[in-house]
Amino acid sequence: MDTPYGPLSVVIGAGGTGGHIYPGLAVADAIKRAAPGAVISFIGTERGLETRLVPDAGYRLHTVDMIPFDRSLGSRRFLLPADLLRSGVQARRVIEAQRAQVVIGMGGYPSAPAVLGARMAGLPALVHESNAVPGRANRFASALTPHVALAFDQTRPHLANRAATRARTVGMPLVGAVAGLDRALLRDTARAAFAIPDGARMVLFNGGSLGAARLTEAAVRLASLWRDRHDVHLVIKTGPQALAATRARLAAEGGDRVATAVDYLDRMDLAYAAADLVVCRAGSATVAELATVGVPAILVPYPHAPHDHQTHNARVLSDKGAGLLLPDEKTTGERLAELIGPLLLDPRQLAAMGSAAEPGTHAVAAELMASWALELAGRPTTAPLAA
Repeated sequence: MDTPYGPLSVVIGAGGTGGHIYPGLAVADAIKRAAPGAVISFIGTERGLETRLVPDAGYRLHTVDMIPFDRSLGSRRFLLPADLLRSGVQARRVIEAQRAQVVIGMGGYPSAPAVLGARMAGLPALVHESNAVPGRANRFASALTPHVALAFDQTRPHLANRAATRARTVGMPLVGAVAGLDRALLRDTARAAFAIPDGARMVLFNGGSLGAARLTEAAVRLASLWRDRHDVHLVIKTGPQALAATRARLAAEGGDRVATAVDYLDRMDLAYAAADLVVCRAGSATVAELATVGVPAILVPYPHAPHDHQTHNARVLSDKGAGLLLPDEKTTGERLAELIGPLLLDPRQLAAMGSAAEPGTHAVAAELMASWALELAGRPTTAPLAA
């Protein structure tokens, strides 16, 4: 799909955590499907997971000197406007050098310079807000463009009036393997991949891109409590730094009889297909994935998330009966045993929780974002846009 000025060119701002990067990659892939030959690159920083995930996915990453929009800055927060302006100028140079026709900001602090750079260059920008409560970067970015996409309708009341009126709910862009997952079809293969014993139910502990110390600690304790059981198996995603220590503790306490620790899950479709229950943080991507694939969950929101947005994310599922909300400070092995034990003995309740989630448009959100971006770039498609 070439214009008189060359191929379609798109710059995507995304970085920090997998919750912003993976949706950005899903949108990039959808744009490539809709516009073969499109030139797509990413803007991020040198400190986030984008330095590995974006190049590994086959896209070019440009880095800018942006700092996080969080309270950890301390006195350096007074430098934020100057840093944002400098990084916006850097992003503008990338955008102009690539002759981009549209810029997409996927949230997280690296996306703000991309949207600012688009404004400086006089280009349209599309912002995607993934959480039920907008982050600081997107509160800023949404003031620079009238084009705002939401993952959840629950976000709308937290936006300024003008942004709330013009925003469209498109869902959370998901990677293809999860978006199109048929759990029943893949279940036998998935259980074999995780070596789940016949007759055992699998409980997946997923703390996000880097793991979660609270969930890992509680999972190890639960494995110790249940070490003599034969009807359950725990899969604990620890993150790379905690893997060795977790495996050592499981072995020392006998928990390795009923638990397996892994540092990373590169096939979330297999993990969801094999799992009977998920214990996890409530990042927006995780919540959208659970709603889409229909796996019941115990959601433990990260307590220090800005504006407590993970609790709001979790309520997207818990208010529908698709998950249980467990505060971080109450997440212990003993408490999980009290919650999980009865659930594993009641297949009908697990099934009811799994079917209670509303999948919405998450499975097609990447295509909806791609269609919107192409429209802004002067390349309208016949694909529908979400309301």
